[in-house]
Amino acid sequence: MYGSSTQFRSWTFKDEHELKRLRVQANADFIEKFGADMTPEERRQHFLTAEEEHLMVRSYEHSLRDFCKKFRDPRDARIRMLPSAATTAQHYFKRFYIYNSVMDYHPKEILVTCVYLACKIEEFYVTINDFVHNVRGDKKKAIEIILNNELQLTQELQFNLIIHQPFRPVEGLLIDIKTRFPQLHDPERLRLYIEEFLEKVNLTDAILLYAPGQIALAAVTTAVSRLGENLDHYVTDILFPQEQKQHLPVLIEAVRKIKKMVKNTEPPLSDSMRKEIEAKLERCRNQQNNPNSSQYRANYSEWDDEDLPIASSPFSGDVSMGVERIRSPSAY
Repeated sequence: MYGSSTQFRSWTFKDEHELKRLRVQANADFIEKFGADMTPEERRQHFLTAEEEHLMVRSYEHSLRDFCKKFRDPRDARIRMLPSAATTAQHYFKRFYIYNSVMDYHPKEILVTCVYLACKIEEFYVTINDFVHNVRGDKKKAIEIILNNELQLTQELQFNLIIHQPFRPVEGLLIDIKTRFPQLHDPERLRLYIEEFLEKVNLTDAILLYAPGQIALAAVTTAVSRLGENLDHYVTDILFPQEQKQHLPVLIEAVRKIKKMVKNTEPPLSDSMRKEIEAKLERCRNQQNNPNSSQYRANYSEWDDEDLPIASSPFSGDVSMGVERIRSPSAY
């Protein structure tokens, strides 16, 4: 149950201010560590600000969504990534950058590692060789980076890998509406709008602030509104009978805030702004975590290329099915 889960205890936060404070602290900690011998002005010019980091993470959340939507199993192009795997990957990505700076770990590398780990946890079986056929560029290097980052990612997530998602609560609500609220004709009509809402909510901090059941109710009521109908009577009188009415104001406020966050979803960065921040990031990132640096190669010199075979694929090597602007993590 969500109420007794690590997701609730460790990864559900009080409000957006708490999340912002933690992210600002991660930025400040990195600058303090790597800019100890710099003046305040030199730090300002050299390092990313907390706001620039926020913009980068938000933009890569869009890239993660697109990567998962375009993902194909190279052995059978009809097989697409499960929505549950994509949602879990978004949770991992967001959690990682609450306590870590993008200057320490580049989002490109963490993104693909989050998706690969999420596929394992959500039982969407794909081999590492097949997985990297969805990554642009150097496949062998991509394998190396994903496998090198996987344990680090798992540790940063405190080994809390099970994600409670809104999909089951949505199904429960639809069944309940069909059973106890026949006034709403054919609730199956809602699915397209519900899926759209749940995809957008993953691009917000709502999944770090609210319970899956609250997000599910926000999705269902939004879908009903999109059809020009109303669920007020169902929510206030059927879903919450008289003896549970004291919980209703809290739920209504949570649903209202979730809808507002989805409505105000931040768009990805423009190409020009993204390139500008990326260029600054390349200058200030931690070279020990940069796959192109000598420090990184020294740390992982134990890797033997012969241990990283690339399996043959039905697809041509010229076909890239990854997200635009996401190449192999080595192709910076």
